Amino acid sequence: MAATPQNPAASAPRRKVSRHRGEGQWAMGHFTPLNGNEQFKKDDDGLNVRTRIETIYSKRGFDSIDPNDLRGRMRWWGLYTQRKPGIDGGKTAILEPEELDDKYFMLRVRIDGGRLTTQQLRVIGEISQEFARGSADVTDRQNIQLHWIRIEDVPEIWNRLEAVGLSTTEACGDTPRVVIGSPVAGIAEDEIIDGSWAIDEINRRFIGSKEFSNLPRKFKSAISGSPLLDVVHEINDIAFVGVEHPEHGPGFDLWVGGGLSTNPKIGVRLGAWVPLDEVPDVWAGVIGIFRDYGYRRLRTRARLKFLVADWGAEKFRQILEDEYLERKLVDGPAPAEPLQRWRDHVGVHRQQDGNFYVGFAPRVGRVDGTTLAKIADLAEAHGSSRVRTTVEQKMIVLDVTEDQVDSLVEALEALDLTARPSSFRRGTMACTGIEYCKLAIVETKARGSALIDELERRLPDFDEPLTINLNGCPNACARIQVADIGLKGQLVLDDQGEQVEGFQVHLGGALGLEAGFGRKVRGLKVTSEELPDYVERVLRRFQAEREDGERFAAWASRASEEALS
Repeated sequence: MAATPQNPAASAPRRKVSRHRGEGQWAMGHFTPLNGNEQFKKDDDGLNVRTRIETIYSKRGFDSIDPNDLRGRMRWWGLYTQRKPGIDGGKTAILEPEELDDKYFMLRVRIDGGRLTTQQLRVIGEISQEFARGSADVTDRQNIQLHWIRIEDVPEIWNRLEAVGLSTTEACGDTPRVVIGSPVAGIAEDEIIDGSWAIDEINRRFIGSKEFSNLPRKFKSAISGSPLLDVVHEINDIAFVGVEHPEHGPGFDLWVGGGLSTNPKIGVRLGAWVPLDEVPDVWAGVIGIFRDYGYRRLRTRARLKFLVADWGAEKFRQILEDEYLERKLVDGPAPAEPLQRWRDHVGVHRQQDGNFYVGFAPRVGRVDGTTLAKIADLAEAHGSSRVRTTVEQKMIVLDVTEDQVDSLVEALEALDLTARPSSFRRGTMACTGIEYCKLAIVETKARGSALIDELERRLPDFDEPLTINLNGCPNACARIQVADIGLKGQLVLDDQGEQVEGFQVHLGGALGLEAGFGRKVRGLKVTSEELPDYVERVLRRFQAEREDGERFAAWASRASEEALS
């Protein structure tokens, strides 16, 4: 048909009509796997791999492991292959997984709420010494990670952990991972409400259950009744934050959709007040939404934060109430901003019962098996049977009588575990880094420890609260975007034009007080060797230019690019 003024479409190009593939949301009827991860999860639940580890892989060795188990399902039991030694950061994104894999594993011990008995801590220390070459790191999610684990030893390690009530169940993978909690729950004098029961009930009902063992991606949870907001609630998939309701009393404010990595988002309040006995059901409702409505097509968009951003708080709450809880939630108040800048519980603090707890700072979370066993011994020698880990890579001994406090503090100092740290020792965190991590580009743990020493020497009188977070890659396991000084590992050019390890710098991030992400100065990158000089220079400018009482984050947000360079 010829084109005419009455029929212009006859000459127009035919528009291609295509169907949207959807985002793989089960609630929308999209059950066909849209990527390799979704396929291997459909083929076999990750929890089922334990039987193969115990009956096949531990007996036949590393080379017998199916690739989908090795780099997929074994994470459901806390196992990641670690990086083969000697591979530099420039090859991280180039080599195939089998070229990066060492024949050893990182094993993550799940420690919900950061709660350990001295017996449990001692067992972890003994496992470290016997099976992990003495390695041990306290993470910023209250877990302890071991390295150099052989597949042949995993069943025996599980037996020893489970004999004292510990596990690695769903410590990794597309699962509900460790539920972090206030490390001083039930003992702090200023606590609003103790969330320990809810953490235990979530574990009892849901962890290791196939109800939530196939999520779009990982799911991070936090429960704390501390007014210090000590569980970084703003960057969890779900968080319950202690508040006092004017009519109903103490309970929890509900947050959803936080997370960092390469697309950071601060969580949002749903405006709902949740009593303690309803926390597990509400938790199950939120994770149920994630399981059913979460995006499964692209791994880069498979976190709950993307669904929350698309729906908004109002729709999310409505779906939660109408489809999952089948009742309305009570409206409630927001948490008050914490009165203290430090939220790590380091130092000596009085408990509700008149005893004291003592928080201390390992170097960037790096300890070892021998040290863990000695901490257990010291705690017991000073009358305590309980220790805690924190989300700042710190540790705490509980239940110390007043007459034992000074002795414990001195004994910890002798192990280089100070309860009276400098701001630099207290505020510096580091992820695993290139030493073990297959995603990393640069070294972090040793670099962070050396940075502490240099800054203590150069700025001995600096006593402002300050966080310095080092990350080996863009994935933000060490929370670089919300640190005063966040350091994202990458390769940079030195003065001779050579490619060397270095960092992109983020400045002025914060949680709790005016939560937000750090500022990136255009083109600002430093080599690892230049790092102490750079940090010293910026901190001296802060000291010279700050207004009375001004925090580093506030100064960094208004400072000139020249002052930050």
